[in-house]
Amino acid sequence: MTPNTIGARVAIVGAGIGGCALGAMLQRAGADVTLYEQAPAFARIGAGIHLSPNLMRVLRLLDVHRHVLVAGQEPAAFVNRDGIDGALLYRLELGDAANRRFGATFVTLKRADLHAALLSALAPGSISWNRRLAGLDWRGERVALRFEDGSEAQADVVIGADGLRSRTREALRGFEKPVYSGQVAFRGSYPRALLGSLAPDDLTKWWTDRRFVLSYWLDRARRDFYFAAMTPQAEWPTDASSMPADVDEMRQLFRTFHPDVRHMLACAPARAVTKWALYERSPQFEFGNERLALIGDACHPMRPFMSQGAAMALEDATVLMRALAGAGDFASAFAVYAKQRTERLTEVHRVSSANTFMRGPTEPDWVFGYDPLSAAASAELPALSPDAWRRRARVSGLHPMSAVAA
Repeated sequence: MTPNTIGARVAIVGAGIGGCALGAMLQRAGADVTLYEQAPAFARIGAGIHLSPNLMRVLRLLDVHRHVLVAGQEPAAFVNRDGIDGALLYRLELGDAANRRFGATFVTLKRADLHAALLSALAPGSISWNRRLAGLDWRGERVALRFEDGSEAQADVVIGADGLRSRTREALRGFEKPVYSGQVAFRGSYPRALLGSLAPDDLTKWWTDRRFVLSYWLDRARRDFYFAAMTPQAEWPTDASSMPADVDEMRQLFRTFHPDVRHMLACAPARAVTKWALYERSPQFEFGNERLALIGDACHPMRPFMSQGAAMALEDATVLMRALAGAGDFASAFAVYAKQRTERLTEVHRVSSANTFMRGPTEPDWVFGYDPLSAAASAELPALSPDAWRRRARVSGLHPMSAVAA
């Protein structure tokens, strides 16, 4: 960051994965950061998650990658099979092969474990819990934030990292109801012992034309098994994002799938399965203005068919930090950030919506090999070097993130 941004008061709305990552980066660069989160406290909720190599690069930058490597599973391969007969469609070697090919490994784990790792990167006391945004006014000398509990706050700039139903996005564009995609997901996890003699591969996607099932392990010891079974559904009957699942409905919908898949679904206890609606927005992204920037689902929600939602949020955070390193002010940095992210997000949105990624022979390097720390490096978007940060930190006595540009 530049002298004009060091010490700036930054409010981040949302303390999820993207918000925590960006908050930690900004703090280490010298900004005064407070995160405002509507939840009353951190809770170990949520499903499984993929940490692809492009995301793992960001965790290395924050020096929290060891947390997820200890907690999660590094799959040997990403296996894609025909959902009916089990024929191999495409196998992407991972593990050591991912490190050699993409520059980082691939991990599957519980979403809460990733969230906990990122929370640990924040300075203590950074999060103001139970604060749901009610409104924003950026027309004054500082941005004014109002919360539903009647409290207020001020900041030099605001980052909207508050997800699909973003209040920061609403402040810019007015209320926009997220679009139901016509797809639902049955998601569940349960102990390995319930699988009996079945020994699933580390990570498999089972494909048919209209439905698919994704299955993987949530921990290094392969104690907890996870699945997501996606299927079309014409309507979603509630404003809530999820509801308790009818496991008999789920098993009926996937009754023609391979016996291994039917076994996975048959073993799932009813209490362990939830039914989720999948929402998206059109690729008309909202990056913000000169005082307000949006990242993650607040900017660009998309269907989860590439498992790149968290990765895109962390890429956003990293590119925004690079833009701040190259700019003299926040307004210029926000404009560079928006310009740099548009093309990549549009392509990921398109491919994710099509749900074709890795259904057959695939060139995955454009996704997994992308390096958010250095892609398209220039004077206005300098590369970030974790090693350089550490060297400069030792010389200056500052935190590693105080030396931002490579």
